[in-house]
Amino acid sequence: MHEKILTKNFIFAFLSLFCSAMVMYMLLGTITEYAEGMGTGVMLAGLVSGIYVFGGLCSRLASGAILQKLGWKRLAVIAMTAHFLACCCYFLVDSIGTLILIRFIHGLGFGASANATMTIGMAILPKSRYGEATGYFMMATTLAVAAGPFAGGLVYDSLGPTGCFAMAALLSLLMLVFIVLMDLRGIDPGPHAGTDTRARAKGTASQSETLADAQSAPLHDAPQAAPKGINKLLEVKAFPISICVLLCAMGYVSIMSFYRLYAAEVDLTREFTYYFLFYGGFLLATRPLAGKLQDRFGDHIVCIPGIIAQTIGLILLAWHPCMVTIVLCALGCALGFGTLNSACNAIACRMAGEKRRPYAITTFWLCCDGGVGIGPTILGAIVTVAGFTAMYYIAAAVTLAALPLYYFAAMRKND
Repeated sequence: MHEKILTKNFIFAFLSLFCSAMVMYMLLGTITEYAEGMGTGVMLAGLVSGIYVFGGLCSRLASGAILQKLGWKRLAVIAMTAHFLACCCYFLVDSIGTLILIRFIHGLGFGASANATMTIGMAILPKSRYGEATGYFMMATTLAVAAGPFAGGLVYDSLGPTGCFAMAALLSLLMLVFIVLMDLRGIDPGPHAGTDTRARAKGTASQSETLADAQSAPLHDAPQAAPKGINKLLEVKAFPISICVLLCAMGYVSIMSFYRLYAAEVDLTREFTYYFLFYGGFLLATRPLAGKLQDRFGDHIVCIPGIIAQTIGLILLAWHPCMVTIVLCALGCALGFGTLNSACNAIACRMAGEKRRPYAITTFWLCCDGGVGIGPTILGAIVTVAGFTAMYYIAAAVTLAALPLYYFAAMRKND
């Protein structure tokens, strides 16, 4: 039976995740300019930007266990409400200290809500088309990576920071509405998922049997003891593949954080404005195909070429920046980070098994967001010492370092 991907729940989960990521990337691209306009230096403006990611990491770390106790939809609604209120609080900022506090609270809401949305989304995907479906679902975040900075800059230039904050609040409210509209009876472990507990348990048991039939080895879990130590928060089995994506994220963030400064240095400001449009276009073309290839031929055919493609793209951009290498770098990063964060998320979930999926998602996105969060600081220090060209060569080397980690993760998967 050819299982359906585009269900009502899938569409609501996709739109909610897209709105969440759009808020993140819209503000990441403009909040530093807003902070500098308040009279702060570059370093403090960087803190304003990065504290959001730090808040997200903190709430992601705690939310894996809370998801199972409180329920997926209930946690999502609570976290998204905090997210929306934080967006509204930007209008009340009167000092840099207040702005940093709001950014941290906003990050807390983002991390927990994104974790809950990802857990819900990965649970409703058809298991016989898991790689393909994951590719479609994860396109929500990767399209936001392309559209967010562009839209944020456009709104900021036209309407100023007030317009950006209003847009962020609207998107935040929409993502809350989409989650509320989802029907998770028989899926969500929380008490709100249905009034008939026995019927829900029966539905969940039936779903588990279906999962086991569709994907026998990775998702067929034996009864597990209560998690101990680090397993109360994270999934150890997901670490190798998650760190692989962390390195790819650090390579990709060299573009997202510094492309405007690099463009000015090499006198390609107009050409670089098209980078994210090319990136988004390549993602739309390659992501669904990559998911189908992963389902049919295995993980290697997507992950290995993706790591190599991003490495080559960054090297070309450092070696000879021009319109051609900008396009090739956009293609390489679409095949790399843009595709890998979907493919490797599916791998992490399969390796962990159904019962540990929320912990695997927490681990995966902790590493992915960690790469996006710490990357600009490390790479920015390299720029200060050695310049942009050396930084992009090093970003390529960091990306390539993900290849042996992927092999290690693949060997663990086959044990």
